[in-house]
Amino acid sequence: MYKDFIDNYLKAHNHKAINLKAVLFDMDGVLFNSMPYHATSWHKVMTQHGLPMSMEEAYLHEGRTGAGTINLVARRTWGREATEEEINQIYKDKTSEFSSNPPAAPMPGALEVLQQIKADGLTIMVVTGSGQKSLLNRLESKFPHIFQKELMVTAFDVKFGKPNPEPYLMALKKGHLQPNEAIIVENAPLGVQAGHAAGVFTLAVNTGPMDDQVLWDAGADMLLPSMPAFSDEWENIRQAMNKQ
Repeated sequence: MYKDFIDNYLKAHNHKAINLKAVLFDMDGVLFNSMPYHATSWHKVMTQHGLPMSMEEAYLHEGRTGAGTINLVARRTWGREATEEEINQIYKDKTSEFSSNPPAAPMPGALEVLQQIKADGLTIMVVTGSGQKSLLNRLESKFPHIFQKELMVTAFDVKFGKPNPEPYLMALKKGHLQPNEAIIVENAPLGVQAGHAAGVFTLAVNTGPMDDQVLWDAGADMLLPSMPAFSDEWENIRQAMNKQ
């Protein structure tokens, strides 16, 4: 069922096989159902500052830096980039709005697939643009005994965010992995672009409102409609990779 997707990846990246050793997970929209809060916060605050931005558009910018998102809309609306003062104020307001929400719940299906992958003896890593200092505690609370601090890539580890491949290249370095020894699980177009550019098999999970084609166009090697679907299909995906 998945052979064609895998064959296409191998051909595109000139690999003979996927020697699966690790699975690299994005966090927001993959492990935690936090993107609705981010989208609502961006829409509300940007609109208040005279920068119209829909909640749907916020999903397209997931993984971009706050300044990058603000400047993209500022150039479109004002014909110029925002000043440093404007960026700082908008992002401060957005952070405050986001923080007014209750903690985001784990994404349905995430714990189940993490437990399956751990039982298979594979390395599990998180690769996020988040800079939350409490990130490890949050992950440990909701996904006990799954993640390790030394196998995480956060905003503190990289200079460039997604869609630059640096976060995933850093994950490969930390995990002592080659590109064909891992797969990436992403929900955002910019994250998919980063994974594709890093040369790693990138599985997109469409947990937001965007059209599937947006994720295919970003370079997804395979696409599933949800994390529960990923959990349901994990064993089939793993076996297909092992047969290459």
